[in-house]
Amino acid sequence: MKILQPPDWMAPRGYSNGVLTEMQVGSKLVFVGGQVGWNGQQQFETDDLAEQVRQTLANIVAILAEGGAKPEHIVRMTWYVTDKDEYVAAYPDIGKHYRELIGRHFPAMTAVEVADLVEDRAKVEIEVTAVVPA
Repeated sequence: MKILQPPDWMAPRGYSNGVLTEMQVGSKLVFVGGQVGWNGQQQFETDDLAEQVRQTLANIVAILAEGGAKPEHIVRMTWYVTDKDEYVAAYPDIGKHYRELIGRHFPAMTAVEVADLVEDRAKVEIEVTAVVPA
């Protein structure tokens, strides 16, 4: 995997602008559908955004493991949040949880504020694509 960063661009913080991966015979793609901040029994334990992000990332790591993938195999993440201001205010805690669960691996990311999510208590939903090398 190679991070794509034009040399005259300012470096992004916490994500990559692009990722190049060359598919090899035997490589696998893992697609993780949108995960929210509930536990494995589909119950929310908190309404705190940063804590929902932590649970969402833990859910993603668990699903990746089922596909033989690890966080460092993630090449793309899309975040949907219901409140941009709350998301920005929670950056320090979100960053702490991200580093704890994903590490210092920064795939191509997009974050979008949405009017609502399907699950009423959800404040964040994240989908992931990962490439597992042969």
